[in-house]
Amino acid sequence: MLSNTIQIKPVGAAIGSEITGIDLSEPLAGPARDTIRSALANRGVVFFRDQDLTPEQHIGLARQFGNININRFFAHAEGYPEIALVVKEPDQTRNIGGGWHTDHSYDQIPALGSMLYARQVPPIGGDTLFSSMYAAYDALSDGLKHTLGGLRAVHSSRHVFGVVRDDRFRNPEAATQDAVHPAVITHPDSGRKALYVNPGFTLRFDGWTGDESRGLLEYLYRHAAKPEFGCRFAWQKGSIAFWDNRSTWHYALNDYQGERRLMHRITVEGCALTG
Repeated sequence: MLSNTIQIKPVGAAIGSEITGIDLSEPLAGPARDTIRSALANRGVVFFRDQDLTPEQHIGLARQFGNININRFFAHAEGYPEIALVVKEPDQTRNIGGGWHTDHSYDQIPALGSMLYARQVPPIGGDTLFSSMYAAYDALSDGLKHTLGGLRAVHSSRHVFGVVRDDRFRNPEAATQDAVHPAVITHPDSGRKALYVNPGFTLRFDGWTGDESRGLLEYLYRHAAKPEFGCRFAWQKGSIAFWDNRSTWHYALNDYQGERRLMHRITVEGCALTG
């Protein structure tokens, strides 16, 4: 353990907690794991600093929260198919995740969460923004909540991963995932309502055309990205962010041209979502 006491400090008003006093390279005791689960369910994303993990330890940590989803589209760390590489080389101008999105919403059973570990970070820049879909939902009018409660949304991987842009991506022929989920879900752990559409993978409302859906979706996207619903995380080598894909969006900032940023991501499987 890094210290004898686990401490939790809020990062943003609506989302995010930094957890200290724990060494994630060691198997978690039951109370520590429960503390992390509770903070994740209620705060959307939890952050850890100064962690020194081997790939095996990273995988072992993720498995304490569920089964691992082997990513279909990202390159993997050599010898570790469980670990997806989120990398930007100095000569690349486009990053991965450079827009608001929710990982794996295109799957029939979306991921519980993503566990991102910083291996190499630029000296300046490369922060990640997070936004709470609990807070976004809570701030809607009662009338719009009622409308959204009767809607389902169509999500897809095809338009994002169906074309390989560079060697960081693979298997475009595997981008066949389409899923329909409630536009507002009840989080399976917290019991709270969360908005469940995102600009990255949501195409339209089920039973609506794309044109009919566009105005409402664009309004929701502008609303959900409001700063008061979010927080910003400045990475350091050895930092970990573990976010809940059911209740958060995230956005990787691309403000470090000419520098290398290497992250290892493991995705933890989730469960079917209900309204």
